Amino acid sequence: MANIQIIQGDFEKKLKLQFAPGIKAGFPSPAEDYSHETLDFNRDLIRNPEATFYGKVEGDSMIEAGINDGDIAVIDRSVEPRDGDVVVGYINEEFTIKFLDLTHRNEGFIELRPANKDFKPIRIDADDDFEVWGVVVWTIKNWR
Repeated sequence: MANIQIIQGDFEKKLKLQFAPGIKAGFPSPAEDYSHETLDFNRDLIRNPEATFYGKVEGDSMIEAGINDGDIAVIDRSVEPRDGDVVVGYINEEFTIKFLDLTHRNEGFIELRPANKDFKPIRIDADDDFEVWGVVVWTIKNWR
């Protein structure tokens, strides 16, 4: 199972990154100036700082969705979960990250679906102690 360790974010700090206007595949123009725009993760990626948390992914049940062990998930608790969203679920006193499958709702259950054929879906019935803790809105990867 891919578990997730929840981490409180610090949104008071302003993280900025200067970047070039675009990476071209042709010949660059030596006269082209670089842009001095900034990317502020707090401003550009986080819509609801009070309801946003980070989670460190542990495990490989979501690898076919591109979510790997060690990735950081940005989780927004204020977003209404929809069918097919990647969510952080809280079940049996554990956090897990999976796809939310609401297609069986009329049959009395929902499922949390992994993105790895070696794992089975988790069936959630009305008797289960379950909560969609938040919706994953971004993931951050370390490529090295």
